[in-house]
Amino acid sequence: MLKPISAKAPLACRPHDHSHCVSNALAEAEAICGRQGLRLTALRKRVLELVWQSHKPLGAYDILGVLTEEDGRRAAPPTVYRALDFLLENGLVHRIASLNAFVGCNHPGESHQGQFLICRNCQTAIELEHSSISQAIVDSAKSVGFVVESQTVEVVGLCASCQVAA
Repeated sequence: MLKPISAKAPLACRPHDHSHCVSNALAEAEAICGRQGLRLTALRKRVLELVWQSHKPLGAYDILGVLTEEDGRRAAPPTVYRALDFLLENGLVHRIASLNAFVGCNHPGESHQGQFLICRNCQTAIELEHSSISQAIVDSAKSVGFVVESQTVEVVGLCASCQVAA
C-alpha cells in the first residue's frame, strides 16, 4: 500500500489539474506583456501553454513535435527557439541547463534567480526562490573576486511522489 503524499509537498509533486497552472501562467504572461508593451503572439502563448502542461521540463524539440502534430506540417526549429527566447527574456520560463529544457516560472514579473529541485526519476522540477541562497552565492563569489551576472541552481534528488512510490 502506497503512503499518501504529504499536503506539505509542493504542488508539482501532488496530482492536480494542470489546466489551472496553464490558465494562471497565460493570464500572468498577458498582464506582464501588456504592462511592458510586448506582443504575446499566438505561438508564444501556445509554447508557454505547452511548457505549463506539466511540471516537467520540456525540450524545444518536444515542443516542436507537438506543434508539428497539431498543425499537420513541420514547424521550423528557429520559430520555437525564438518563442522560447522571448519567454525566457521576459521571465516567463526558466531554462534547466542540465536537461536542456524549459519549465514555467512560478514567479513571473519578479526579479529572482532560479533554484530548482529536479527529480532524477520523473524529472519534475520544483522551483524554489530563497534570496538567502542567491546572496550566499553572490557573497562567496565576491570573496574570490568574481562578479555573478546570473545564476541557476539545479539540485538533483527524489521528489515526494517518487519517494512514496519507492
